Amino acid sequence: QVQLVESGGGLVQAGGSLRLSCAASGSIFSINAMGWYRQAPGKQRELVAAITSGGSTNYADSVKGRFTISRDNAKNTVYLQMNSLKPEDTAVYYCNARVGPGGDDYWGQGTQVTVSS
Repeated sequence: QVQLVESGGGLVQAGGSLRLSCAASGSIFSINAMGWYRQAPGKQRELVAAITSGGSTNYADSVKGRFTISRDNAKNTVYLQMNSLKPEDTAVYYCNARVGPGGDDYWGQGTQVTVSS
């Protein structure tokens, strides 16, 4: 079992920045990759960024050059630095951990990010 606790969401004006944090606990040794997804009202949940245990990263085209995912292994925490935010970035952001040989998914509770124009 893996538990994920997110923090850092909020309201920001367009062009501003926010940093999301996701602290993992439990069977963290079995985590293969962690990532951030988002879901806007009326839309499907989509991958924003992911980072593997080896440090490889992957980004959605819509956030490349603006968002950066990173991890602090000593703190078992993954971060999402979001710069140059746009109103279309408004969504609930969810932390995800992919665990074990079966690739089981664990999710955080979600944190709201609202970007005003």
